Amino acid sequence: MSRRKRHRFQHNQEARNVIEKGKPLYDTIKGKWNEVHFEKAQPLVLELACGKGEYTVGLAENIPDKNFIGIDIKGDRIARGSKRALDKGLTNASFLRTGIQYLDEFFEDKEVHEIWLIHPDPQPSEKQEKKRLTNQHFLNIYKKYLRKDGLFRLKTDSPFLYEYSLEMLKNDPDFEVLTYTNDLYNSPLLQEHYGIQTHYEQLWVEKGYTINYITARLKV
Repeated sequence: MSRRKRHRFQHNQEARNVIEKGKPLYDTIKGKWNEVHFEKAQPLVLELACGKGEYTVGLAENIPDKNFIGIDIKGDRIARGSKRALDKGLTNASFLRTGIQYLDEFFEDKEVHEIWLIHPDPQPSEKQEKKRLTNQHFLNIYKKYLRKDGLFRLKTDSPFLYEYSLEMLKNDPDFEVLTYTNDLYNSPLLQEHYGIQTHYEQLWVEKGYTINYITARLKV
């Protein structure tokens, strides 16, 4: 392990805005995020597969009346988001180190108000469909934790994943697709993402790639 990674893992162990295995709240926080972790009891918003947490931090800055949780299995990545949030003095941004398949250990049913999925791996081959984070298996997971009228948002540079996800959401009777575009930066929906970009998104946009975006509402 590199020195830089060791430093980031050490940061996670000490940072108050990181929940990971071995820390006291890891096994007890389920259903109690607003009670024992965040300073204010506010609607919970998840960024799944958050990577370096650009969106978790950016959303927390722009929407102070909600609490944001970035979730990723990679500790060295979330350490960067954690440090950025702490440097900015954000008390409504935290990070959970775990896999999406283990959400049941950390969240009660219908505890979450909103879920963001930002530039996930499109997994384009047929053999990879079970890994796509918008297949029916994962949509059912999101439905379990989202409250009625809760929002699911997808942002992707992949036309394939955009079309696939839009079809999946439209065919799911529990979701209502509210807005969608295959060119976010030339769309009235642009304001919905608060101008937040990941590092790679900035590079893609500069090269002329379009960004796709979907918002859907859980009806049940």
